Amino acid sequence: MAKFELKLPKMGESVAEATITSWLKEVGDTIEMDEPVLEIATDKVDSEVPSEVDGTLVEKLFEADDVVKVGQVIAIIETNGDEDSSSEEQEEEAAPAEAAEVSKSVETAKETASAETSEDYSDSDKFYSPLVKNIAKEEGISLSELDSINGTGKDSRVTKNDILEYVENRKKGGNTAAAESAPKAVESKGMEKKVSSQPEPVVSGEDEIIEMSRMGKMIAHHMVDSVQKSAHVQSFIEVDVTNIWNWRNKHKNEFQKKEGEKLTFTPIFMEAVAKAIRDFPLVNISVNEDASKIIKKKNINLGMAAALPDGNLIVPVIKNADRLNLVGMAKAVNDLANRARQNKLKPDDIQGGTYTVTNVGTFGSIMGTPIINQPQVGILALGAIRKMPAVIETPDGDFIGIRYKMILSHSYDHRVVNGALGGQFVQRVAQYLEGFDKDREI
Repeated sequence: MAKFELKLPKMGESVAEATITSWLKEVGDTIEMDEPVLEIATDKVDSEVPSEVDGTLVEKLFEADDVVKVGQVIAIIETNGDEDSSSEEQEEEAAPAEAAEVSKSVETAKETASAETSEDYSDSDKFYSPLVKNIAKEEGISLSELDSINGTGKDSRVTKNDILEYVENRKKGGNTAAAESAPKAVESKGMEKKVSSQPEPVVSGEDEIIEMSRMGKMIAHHMVDSVQKSAHVQSFIEVDVTNIWNWRNKHKNEFQKKEGEKLTFTPIFMEAVAKAIRDFPLVNISVNEDASKIIKKKNINLGMAAALPDGNLIVPVIKNADRLNLVGMAKAVNDLANRARQNKLKPDDIQGGTYTVTNVGTFGSIMGTPIINQPQVGILALGAIRKMPAVIETPDGDFIGIRYKMILSHSYDHRVVNGALGGQFVQRVAQYLEGFDKDREI
């Protein structure tokens, strides 16, 4: 019999840890290769961790709501047969002393977690993970203080970020009361604590109280954080997309028959945005934490806001969008949109975006003022395409005609993108759309 260490896999750039939301297998359960063992959540996406081997789950080193770092061992799976099922097991046979040290480390981790769980905080009616209890013990936080922290985890449980934010505020303010009464619009992590100037909402007996989902809380936090961090301004421009409308209607059936993909307007718009970013690379940037440096991005990775089945939004990313032709763009757009609707996006699918596009026209809106997706500095909203009366200029004179038009709304961070750049960029997108070749081949 051999033992395999199931580790938290790497989940894309900038993701260093994840929260275990639930275990799908219990100790003693038989597991097949690639079968999900547990569910995890990051601040970006929910995902499953599959087993890399066939075997039996013999140890769980963490519980639900614990925060685990990438690369940490989260479970031990016992495999059948004498053959090794992982590089760690190969090292175990080749170097018994090293294997014993690994085993000792696992046992130490378990003993530490057990010791943390047995602290005085066990008198509380609330559940606290070993990690949270350990931080509370190290920082000298009393049980009453710990119970007073508003958690943002599942069932309002206190997460690592919640308690670290509490500790930071307490140190800044000198004491808990001073930290909680500081004049802040919202907590940078929690979203649950109230500012003294904000009245508690009045609830009557007929009102329905709905618990916000974990993703809903994170989206709320990210939106407020973005508004506080960036100086949002907007530029709007009206675009005549009659040529695109007619071309798409003419070729959509042929496109689907030839490529096996639906041809929507989105890939055409994304193509124009990618071209405009190449012309104005200073909208394809991000700003460091203290706003002292600008990071100019080499790749053009377009985020595409997509609706999830529960009504929340997520932003999968089309990597190197400027290198794709229209067919490649259409396939990428359709693939990400379909997997978003089926909750099958992977963590890497939503990482690395450098600029975002959102289609508010899907809901009938003619324009919008979207909030910037941090740490980016711009986001473009596509309004609904409508039939509009317009003045048409010809060599024989002007006349009124019916055209298909839409409004582009560009929100950008005025700290680093001035009005000229923000306006010129959205104007260039409009120029590419209006200049679309109506005789273009697929």
